[in-house]
Amino acid sequence: MKKKLLNLKSIDKICANCAYGTHAPDGDSVLCEKRGVMLNISSCKKFKYDPLNRTPARHVLMDDHTWEEFVL
Repeated sequence: MKKKLLNLKSIDKICANCAYGTHAPDGDSVLCEKRGVMLNISSCKKFKYDPLNRTPARHVLMDDHTWEEFVL
């Protein structure tokens, strides 16, 4: 049996991650094919997850290393 790549229960069902929505230029709304203009954090029953619309969390860079640690 094939393993699932994504755990869909952990995905937030918001319009910013939906396949029917595209991000608006203002950054606070989504242009939805089904419902029109929606907020990023809203959702509806037509939600379909699209992994390419998701913006990943930024990695935190650690500053506790010095340049001398990387010199051979």
